[in-house]
Amino acid sequence: MGTLATFFRRSDFFPVVDVFTQRASETKQQERAQARTAADQFKLRALPNDDVYFYVKRIDNSRVVRQADPQVKGQCWSAIGATCVLAVLASSVMAPKLGSVLAGYKIQQLRQEQVTLQEEKRSLEVDEAMLMNPARLHELAGVQKLNRPGAGQVVHLQPKSDNAFAAVVRLDGLKAR
Repeated sequence: MGTLATFFRRSDFFPVVDVFTQRASETKQQERAQARTAADQFKLRALPNDDVYFYVKRIDNSRVVRQADPQVKGQCWSAIGATCVLAVLASSVMAPKLGSVLAGYKIQQLRQEQVTLQEEKRSLEVDEAMLMNPARLHELAGVQKLNRPGAGQVVHLQPKSDNAFAAVVRLDGLKAR
């Protein structure tokens, strides 16, 4: 496909030429020559780069293989090594800070556990106080028949010693302390 400039440069473009083409061949040539000279009067000068034609060739690089560079492999390994060294340095710099942060979390967790255990201890002390209430213990002793021994139920084993132990004998025949 031509450019617009080459399309307008064609001398047979004008409609006058189409009229003359229907006539006889000798008159056609003469009239074409006259039409060309008439068209040349109004002909514009050439546009810049009108004679330049750019041909675009499709290039397929799918089969092209890059030539191996022996230095690239060494450069890659040195970059990997440098990255590893930087990672070790960064982790060694950040390790103490991370340790202190984790220790802070542990301290907070232990404080919360201490508060929980203190609350549990208080509730157990309240329950123990309710269970060890003298009125309740007296009531339980009556239910389980653990009343105080009477005067005739106590037998002194060693009446002469200072540390006298007494044996309590219950009426039903069982020994008690």
